[in-house]
Amino acid sequence: MGRVSQAQARENRERVVRTASRLFREQGTHISVADLMKASGLTHGGFYKQFASKDALIDEATAHAFGELAQRRAAALEQGTGQRAAAQRALIDAYLSVEHRDNPAEGCPTAALAHDMAREPGADGAHRVYTEGVGDFAEWLATDDEDGIARLCTMLGALVLARATKDSPLSEEILAAARTALTEAG
Repeated sequence: MGRVSQAQARENRERVVRTASRLFREQGTHISVADLMKASGLTHGGFYKQFASKDALIDEATAHAFGELAQRRAAALEQGTGQRAAAQRALIDAYLSVEHRDNPAEGCPTAALAHDMAREPGADGAHRVYTEGVGDFAEWLATDDEDGIARLCTMLGALVLARATKDSPLSEEILAAARTALTEAG
C-alpha cells in the first residue's frame, strides 16, 4: 500500500482525535486503541504513526472536547445577543436537558470525563486540560454574586445523577429541580 500524503495524515489524525473525544465521553478512556481506530475507520497499526501513546491521544481528545464546550458557550453568548445572563440561562437549560443526558458522546467533557480524570494515571496533560476547562467553565457561569463553582457543581451533579437514574422518573425530576434552582437563583 502506498504512503499517505501529509494532508491525508493530518486529516486521519484529526478524525482519530474527534472520534476519541466522542468515545472517551461516551465509554471512558479505557476503550482500546484497536476499538478506537476501528471506530475511526483506520487500522490499529496506524495509531503509532500518529500518536506517541494512548496518553498523548487522551490529552488531545480532552483538549478537543473542551474546545467544543468553549464553542458552545460562545454560540450561547451570540444567540443571547451578547447578554451573558441570557446566554448562561440558555446553556443551563441545554445542559440540564434530556437530550444532553442521553448523548454523553456529544456532551460536556466536565461530566463525562470526571470519573476517568480522577482515576487515570499518567495523564498529566489531560488532567491539566481538564482542570483548566473546569475552571474556565465555572468562570463563564459566574454572576455578580458568585464565582460560578456552585453553579457548575449543581449542573454537573444533576447531570451525573440524571444519567445514573436514566430509566426512572427521578432522572427528569433531578434535571428539572437543578434547572429551577439555577435559573430562579440566578
